[in-house]
Amino acid sequence: MKSKQSFWQRIGLHDFFLKKEADRVDNTPPSLTPNNVYRYIIEKFRESIEELSFADRVVFYHEYIICLNPEDYHHFMENKKGIFGIIVHESLKKFYDLLKEYRGLGKTVEPSASRWIFRFVSHPDYARGDISFIGKLLPDTAPNTQSAENLRVTFIPRQTGIAQTFDINPDILKGFHFYSEGYYEVPYREDLVYDERQVKAPASVNALARFETIIPDKEFAGKKIEYFMRDEEITVTGKEEKNESGDYFKIPSDWVNSPHLRIRYNKNENKFYLASFGEKTVLNERDVLHSSEANPQWIELPFNSRILLNGIVGVNIFKP
Repeated sequence: MKSKQSFWQRIGLHDFFLKKEADRVDNTPPSLTPNNVYRYIIEKFRESIEELSFADRVVFYHEYIICLNPEDYHHFMENKKGIFGIIVHESLKKFYDLLKEYRGLGKTVEPSASRWIFRFVSHPDYARGDISFIGKLLPDTAPNTQSAENLRVTFIPRQTGIAQTFDINPDILKGFHFYSEGYYEVPYREDLVYDERQVKAPASVNALARFETIIPDKEFAGKKIEYFMRDEEITVTGKEEKNESGDYFKIPSDWVNSPHLRIRYNKNENKFYLASFGEKTVLNERDVLHSSEANPQWIELPFNSRILLNGIVGVNIFKP
């Protein structure tokens, strides 16, 4: 039987990262501390300025995806609840201090986007103490799958502790686990004065689930559409839908059927279920059986799932 390849084997870097110092005794380091993560983010911000700036223009990343080992991630979430938000606060303070220094030297400091995005994620192939970074100039921009450039990733393997940078294909991101609890969005301040009241963590709303999607239609290109599920049963539908009631999640795209999905919350089981009426629905890379509205065929819909409608429109479900 073939053994399952690790993440680093699949992208051809297993030997480079994990066997580079095979003779060294593998003493697993302690889990990451908040200071480790904070200093790492500041280091990546400085590096982005060095790599992207030109002439007198200071250029820097606006989206920061920080990936940890799942145990490290949950250690933060369970034992240090809220610490990611505090790390974001302190990181932005330092960002603005550094940008003020550049502006004081006569450099042009102008943003590439109107906001900062921080995403803390995990990957099952990461070991305790591993940490990596993906930076983007324009947050949440939907890539053109035919011409999307590779993403630059900086990874610190546990054996060496030495950062290595390489390119990965955007499809590799499918292996990362994104959590709604680890998402922070902050408007960019042109006056470079940090205001901690502007940090937006996932809102504590009276909802059962949160859905988000980015659609390819020109008028919405690159814009995220968010929907909070407050009813125990909702319909996900397309551009042609006339019903505007709150239990309809209308996605204004020609690529979504009207209706396309029905999603139900079972209170007794504390689980969500999905039935598909559209032409094609894929849930976590598996085809969903087509059924009729009169006789829906239900399958379980876990949190952090990805639903693909007609091979074009992706919808994600998160905790509210």
